[in-house]
Amino acid sequence: MAAPPEKLARSLEALKSLQDRDVVAIRSSDLERIDRERLVKNGFLQPVMKGWYIPARPDAVAGESTAWYASFWDFCASYLNERFSTDWCLSPEQSLLLHAGNRTVPRQLLVRSPKGDNKITRLPHDTSLLTVRYSMPDQQDIDVNNGLRLYALVPALIECAPGIFHQNPTDIRATLSIISDASEILAKLLEGGHTTIAGRLAGAFRNIGRDRIADDIVDTMRAADYDVRESDPFETIPSVILSGRERSPYVNRIHLMWHAMRVPVIERFPEAPGLPKDIRTYMQQVDDVYVTDAYHSLSIEGYRVSTELIERVRDQSWNPDNNEEDREQRNALAARGYYLAYQVVRDSVTRVLKGENPGTVVDETHRTWYRELFSPSVTAGILQPADLAGYRTDQVYTRRSMHTPPGRDAVRDLMPALFDLIKEEPNPAVRVVLGHFMFVYIHPYMDGNGRIGRFLMNVMLAAGGYPWTVIPVEQRNAYMAALETASVSNNIGPFTDFLATLVRANLEGKPGPGVPVK
Repeated sequence: MAAPPEKLARSLEALKSLQDRDVVAIRSSDLERIDRERLVKNGFLQPVMKGWYIPARPDAVAGESTAWYASFWDFCASYLNERFSTDWCLSPEQSLLLHAGNRTVPRQLLVRSPKGDNKITRLPHDTSLLTVRYSMPDQQDIDVNNGLRLYALVPALIECAPGIFHQNPTDIRATLSIISDASEILAKLLEGGHTTIAGRLAGAFRNIGRDRIADDIVDTMRAADYDVRESDPFETIPSVILSGRERSPYVNRIHLMWHAMRVPVIERFPEAPGLPKDIRTYMQQVDDVYVTDAYHSLSIEGYRVSTELIERVRDQSWNPDNNEEDREQRNALAARGYYLAYQVVRDSVTRVLKGENPGTVVDETHRTWYRELFSPSVTAGILQPADLAGYRTDQVYTRRSMHTPPGRDAVRDLMPALFDLIKEEPNPAVRVVLGHFMFVYIHPYMDGNGRIGRFLMNVMLAAGGYPWTVIPVEQRNAYMAALETASVSNNIGPFTDFLATLVRANLEGKPGPGVPVK
């Protein structure tokens, strides 16, 4: 039997008081037993381990991983602080990944503590904690970031295992790029007499084009009578030299990812046909596919729309003021927003077909796409006008994904960097695949990122002379899995293959996506 509304409301008030204090890892003792049991029963609390819970959504599907992945880092910080006080820190290797801006949820989080028991603590969705008994670094060598106790950057580079350089080359290169002068690292190297590590780091800095830092490390260590032999710990040479002036690990990381992913994209994606001579015919094809595109793109996002609703919106016969049912349907508002955004995207497509730089076009117009997507919700009073102001101002999470999008401050550095990469990219296929992937990877808005990412993809397709391509809802699982592989494992191959198959079918004049629209 469901709890009476007033009792559940009291329990929710108790939960809200914890959340108002930014409590994510909730202990049994934080709530009265009756409140705790009522909240679990009604789906507002999710057990993590004995005596520990996290907030959840009551409408989540059983076994849904989103709440856990979204809570992972905050939960681990709270749990470890409760268990070890300040006598713990993450491993040097995990610390480096976080310094690089990589907040992907690991399968196993390695924690060092003098109180560690060398045992594995099982966590939801096949994740775990391993706490190893290990002496702590000096207090000045620890950084605290959002409650997580990390090795500071330089101690982490000195203490990390050599394998991290070839296991996570993009992340480690991004962290190395933060260091602007050898003096930041030499004191630690000299203090500990770290000859082997000095040679490895000198080789690593030379690998990313920081020859001056590499030379200073070797020369200074030798001047102090240490026998240093430089060695490159990376397995490959990066295809891009990072700017010495860029100190954001997020921006450096996205540059490294882009250039590392270019080659497999070019190898796997069909060659661009080139800009069409008949722009009017191309645009007619864009118009002809609108209903199918709207149906599938909105359905991928979980909206339930019909072709009849889409047609009513396009014909302007949909009127929320005269239809109580439509006014209350988020699906109808989403369909209207999609129609409005589509009109602006058409203008962007026309511009690139006339030869404008596609990176410049999407840089100038993507904010308008976003505003049009959600303007009906503002008109209906569901959203506030301020919600259309710009990029997100809070953390966002991707449903069921182990990838955690960058923080809100990083977004403001990353978006200009992304558009610069698109503007400078000469290969149309790379702009198509990486433009879409990087946009949703950054996730600059609280909502609508998938729809805008697919709009961006189609503008890039037009710039290469490829036909407008619909991602069918019937292939949603494969689509999301390919994006997840690219986000978590830096493997762009499956996502490239997925898009290439759809585009190739269009080029060959084969039937459109999946199941007929109903």
